[in-house]
Amino acid sequence: MSTATYLRSRVDPSPGTLGLLLGDALAIVAFAAVGVSHHGGDPVGDPVNVAWAAAPLFAGWVLAAVLGGLYTRDALATPRRALSWALPAWVVATLVGHLLRSTDAVPGGTALSFVLVTLGFGAIFVVGWRVAAAVLVRRI
Repeated sequence: MSTATYLRSRVDPSPGTLGLLLGDALAIVAFAAVGVSHHGGDPVGDPVNVAWAAAPLFAGWVLAAVLGGLYTRDALATPRRALSWALPAWVVATLVGHLLRSTDAVPGGTALSFVLVTLGFGAIFVVGWRVAAAVLVRRI
């Protein structure tokens, strides 16, 4: 199977997919903004800081979401499926994001406590958004 064929099986080329991607990005940016604010920063006055905080998590999320088929119609078939597919993807995204943060390429560093906060509170934002999207899709 070619890479293009594999990706087509993992990503539906539709406006709904773009909506999911944008919703995912907003959820991750919102989580990062809350984190920046919690640590004394100004997320509105310093959006670059929020972007740097969100970027490695977003990169990890897109990788995990594409590999996990989270940009397909099946991913939102039911709220339970949205939860059961998005939660493990968020765990992978968190680990990839923190691995990136531990390098010199991304400022900020990481710590076990930060990984745990990202797993828990980040999941509320990202997985919560995905479950809400599944509920919305079923009503349309």
